[in-house]
Amino acid sequence: MAREKYVAYVSTYTMGDSHGIKIYDVDMKNGRFKEKDKVEISNSSYLTISHNGKYLYSITDMGVESYAIQPDGTLKMLNFAPINGMRGCYLSTDYTDQYLFVAGYHDGKLTVLHLKENGAVGKITDEVFHKGLGSMAERNFRPHINCARMTHDNKYLLVADEGMDHVNVYSLDLKEGKVRLVDIIRSEIESAPRHIKISGDGRFIYIVHEQTCDIDVYSYKIVDDLPVFEKIQSERIIELVSGSTYSASALSFSSDYKYLLTSVAGDNSVGVYKVDQETGKIKQIFLLPVAGEYPKDAEFFPNNEFLVSLNHETNDLTFFKIDLKNGTMIMNGPPIPVALPNCILFHKIAAPVEE
Repeated sequence: MAREKYVAYVSTYTMGDSHGIKIYDVDMKNGRFKEKDKVEISNSSYLTISHNGKYLYSITDMGVESYAIQPDGTLKMLNFAPINGMRGCYLSTDYTDQYLFVAGYHDGKLTVLHLKENGAVGKITDEVFHKGLGSMAERNFRPHINCARMTHDNKYLLVADEGMDHVNVYSLDLKEGKVRLVDIIRSEIESAPRHIKISGDGRFIYIVHEQTCDIDVYSYKIVDDLPVFEKIQSERIIELVSGSTYSASALSFSSDYKYLLTSVAGDNSVGVYKVDQETGKIKQIFLLPVAGEYPKDAEFFPNNEFLVSLNHETNDLTFFKIDLKNGTMIMNGPPIPVALPNCILFHKIAAPVEE
């Protein structure tokens, strides 16, 4: 019986190990990883795969690197491109794979780069520095862009600014690669919007807030050629207590978009939600510990039977068998050591294997 074959890409910071991208064969039946390959790259803090599934892009020091995904899931480097700024923390492509967007946490800069037909990164087409003063002198006193992703209709770029507590909405000129501010989605003061996800049908926007540990849900539609966002839910991930240092981190959909997960550093847990496909609203199924510290990212296996957590401070990956119907999560084997893991992507290999 043929079954689908996957690899997993894990990006890491490189302090002592120059191989910033780890590649694993995914055991879908047993919910485990086996190391397959590794790529020499400095401080690969975030990864994205093009929508055509052919190319992988990674943050690296002072720029980005592009790779062609080989039939077995290994990576062949195409090129490096500078971003004319400090190291980015997030990147994504538009839905036509013509442009790459890089979010700059340290300098509050959004960089747009052209993508060539062969997947290589081309020249910078636009640069936008966010401006202003936030409310917290210790951390959020200036812009910190942490996420930039297109709406599914490929019309608007949503850019989360942790420092300014809002999401800027830009229109994208597909011909010139230029962006123009058309709206702002304002979060609560000192909430720190971190990551954005969009429902499979594109009708709902989900924003996780690092400091207040909640997820805001917005409906999205276009009226008179302008985007309209309406908040329909604000869901608390974990109750904040005096003196706690909780901070929400990951936000990820299951491959069928029926479930959403987030992780909470400090509490060192992962929260899983069922998504109402009609209303877009979410309901927590469970919030359970990940057996590691500072879960920077977490992800469902594509079959929704397992979950993996990337634990940044304990330098490991932990695995769990999950039952989404009954709301349970049980540890699945020992941790896999990985220094400073930050981001994970699953990728299906074209050719199935025989079981």
